[in-house]
Amino acid sequence: MNVSTGGRRIWSRGATAALACTIILLPGPGYAAPGDPDPHTDKSIEDIRDELDGLYREAEVATEAYNAANEKAAKQEKRLTTLRKDLTRAEKRVKDLRDLAGAAARTQYRGGDLAATGIQLLLGDHPEQALDEASQARQAMRGLVNVSETQKTAREALSEQTEAASKELRELKSSRADKAAAKQKIEKKIASAERIEAGLEEEQTRRLAALERQRSREAEARWTESGGSSGGSAGKGKGKGRAPGGGTQVSGAAGKAVGFAMAQIGKPYVWGAVGPSSYDCSGLTSAAWAAAGHPIPRTSQAQWGGLTRVSLSSARPGDLIIYYNDATHVGMYIGGGQIVHAPRPGRDITTAPAASMPVLGVVRPGA
Repeated sequence: MNVSTGGRRIWSRGATAALACTIILLPGPGYAAPGDPDPHTDKSIEDIRDELDGLYREAEVATEAYNAANEKAAKQEKRLTTLRKDLTRAEKRVKDLRDLAGAAARTQYRGGDLAATGIQLLLGDHPEQALDEASQARQAMRGLVNVSETQKTAREALSEQTEAASKELRELKSSRADKAAAKQKIEKKIASAERIEAGLEEEQTRRLAALERQRSREAEARWTESGGSSGGSAGKGKGKGRAPGGGTQVSGAAGKAVGFAMAQIGKPYVWGAVGPSSYDCSGLTSAAWAAAGHPIPRTSQAQWGGLTRVSLSSARPGDLIIYYNDATHVGMYIGGGQIVHAPRPGRDITTAPAASMPVLGVVRPGA
């Protein structure tokens, strides 16, 4: 299936653009002992694997930074659009008041009256009542003394809106810069990992595959030893049985989320993607729970910080297992000690042992 044991988990980008969370190599026949030095290099297979894991891990961290910056920029763009509309209305308000004050001054200079209706339309809380109250012209004229104060208030509001829009624009530019920097780092790390993999000989690839199978078996054993749940309470009393990929079937919203995630198996990992043809790790989990009618945060770090945490021993299908101390990878628990996740660039969505990466904790959407 995939993933590394000891604790590094990483991502990469394929020839197109991708990124994920665990190392998965195609199974092949075993070869020499994984720890033996490679005859063509002074590095052992473990050293090669650790180097690849390190590069993909750094790419994964950068991917989370990219996703967070992208989400922040999207919110800022929406906020900026609203602020600009408010700014336009405030500018019109100031202009109308300036025109009204000028008209009032000219009318008073000529010794005439300014129609109350126009004043009320601009100064009243309920301008729709202006026509009904037009007879109160002389009273409204006396209200002209308030025009100056109203102008002052409107100008202050305009100044605040202008500053708010300017601040939001500065923050948006900063978020876009963070996004661009993260993208550059992702692509650099993935390219380095791909160069290493492209230089491997067939024999080395077979030995790496053997090492991955060994680590997968060890990960399955660790899940049991750590007290991880095999199925979870969601499978009790209803919806029992085995789901595709070795998971435990479950009903309700969690069942829908698991079903959605499992249906994506075989689709490629692409960093920053949220479907429908490709996903990154948190893109898959957020899309799955959205499909179940329970939208959750976009990034694995936000999922860890914003969802209800449960113990490892009570994990049940549909829960999200968060990996690494910085919460930069996530998979969906499907029961049986397995997760479904988007691993890394160049790999497809698949199932893997839940303990194939260092577990930070478990969160439960919809709880």
